Formats: sequence, C-alpha cells, structure tokens
Amino acid sequence: MTQKHKHANLEDRLIAFGVGIVNLGYTLQRQKELKPISDQILRSGISPALNYGEALHAESKKDFIHKMKVVLKELHETLISLKILTALKNNPDKEAVNKLRKENNELVAIFVSSVRTAKKNSLIRKSE
Repeated sequence: MTQKHKHANLEDRLIAFGVGIVNLGYTLQRQKELKPISDQILRSGISPALNYGEALHAESKKDFIHKMKVVLKELHETLISLKILTALKNNPDKEAVNKLRKENNELVAIFVSSVRTAKKNSLIRKSE
C-alpha cells in the first residue's frame, strides 16, 4: 500500500474546489452578462490550490506564512464572488454555488487556523 503525503487531503480538497469553480465558470459563461464574474471567479477560485502548492515548498517559515496568507486572500475573494452569485436572480446554478460557498468557508477556517499556528510556532522558535 502506498502512503499518502500528509498534506494530500487538503491539497485534494483545494483541487476539487478549483474543479468545482471551473465547472461553475463554464455554466456562467453561457450567460453573456455573467462572463465578467465568471472570469474573476475562475482566477481567484483556482489560485488557492496553486498557492498552497507553493507554500508546501516555501523557502522559509516567513515565506510559508506569506503564501498561506495569499491562499486565504484568494479564498476570501472567491467567497465574495460566490456571495454576489447567490444574490443574483439569474444565477444559473444555485446548488453548485451554495456547495462551493460551504467548502470555501471550511477551507477559510482551515487556513486561518494554519496561519495562526505557523505564526505561533515561528514566535516560539524565535524566543528559544
């Protein structure tokens, strides 16, 4: 049996989230008036997975924290887009948007906790 990398589950979730965003983007692109928000959510929605990959190979603890904060920033931006879509009357896929909002909120909670822990550990190491 092959052993999975310890961060594989979170990476898999971020990839699945990105795929969900891309699928939503395809749906949004069908309505001309939703193309601008589709373009924006596609950029911010796939970015967390990519930036998390960079964070895992950070050059220092400070670099790691910075890249994790970038993941959070992109998740927050995506959440705003999802909230806008929720408020639209002509939202073509409310179910997908609601599912993505739920996952986005869970991912934000994970990354807020991770950044806090990394900062705390960084401060502990400095004081030792």
